[in-house]
Amino acid sequence: MALALDDLDEESGLDIPIHIDAASGGFVAPFIHPALAWDFRIPRVKSINASGHKFGLAPLGCGWAIWREARDLPKDLIFRVKYLGGNMPTFAINFSRPGGQTASQYYNFVRLGREGYTSIMQNCADVGAWISDQVEKLGPFEPVYNGRGGIPGCCWKIKAGLKPNFTLYDLADRLRVRGWQVLAHPLPANRRDLEVQRVLVRLGVSQDLAGLLMEDLRGAMHHFAENPSPNSLTRKDAGGYY
Repeated sequence: MALALDDLDEESGLDIPIHIDAASGGFVAPFIHPALAWDFRIPRVKSINASGHKFGLAPLGCGWAIWREARDLPKDLIFRVKYLGGNMPTFAINFSRPGGQTASQYYNFVRLGREGYTSIMQNCADVGAWISDQVEKLGPFEPVYNGRGGIPGCCWKIKAGLKPNFTLYDLADRLRVRGWQVLAHPLPANRRDLEVQRVLVRLGVSQDLAGLLMEDLRGAMHHFAENPSPNSLTRKDAGGYY
C-alpha cells in the first residue's frame, strides 16, 4: 500500500499518509509473533492505534494512539483551553471523563510487563488452537482458522457438501441458552455463500473453561439429532452427524 501511494505521489503530487489500526492485534503480535514487524519504519506511516479494551486487558473504552511526530497530529484535533489562569493545548475527549480505564491499563503495563503479556497471550493462543482441534474432531466442521499464527481464537465452517441437522446459526442460538456467545455470521459480500462460526480467547478462558464449551457444543449437536432444525435437512439426509 505504501509503495502504491508513493507512486501516486510521484505521478500526481498527492501525498497521502497511512494510519495503522492495530485494533486487537496490537496487543498480540508484539508478544507472540515477534517476526511480524509493524512500526514506523515505513515513512508514510504517520499514526498507529491499538485497542486496550480487547487483548490489552483494560476495561471497555480504553484505546491508544501514537503519532510519528508532533507535526503529524492534525491541528484540528487539538483544542486550546483557558484553565486556571493559563492557556494550554489539549488532545483528549473534552470535559470530564472517568480515567479508570487508563489507570488500569498503566497498572497492567507495570505489573505484567513484556514477559507477563507474552505469557498471557501465548496461553490464550494455545487454548484457541486446542478449541480448533477439538471442533475439527467432532466431524462436520472444517477449520477456516486453526488458532495458529494470528490472534488467539479459531474459526470454522460446515464441511462443503455436508448437510447436518443444524446450521451454524442454530448452534449459536443453542449455545446462547447455555450462556455462551459464539458468533455465527456470513463473510463479506464477495463470499456471502460461506458462513462461519468463531471463538476469541482472552484472559480467563482456561482450557478447563474451553472444555465446558466443547461439552455444550456436543450437547447442542445431540439436541439437533433429536430435534432437527427446520432450517436444515433431516438427520438421515445429514449422514448421521449430530
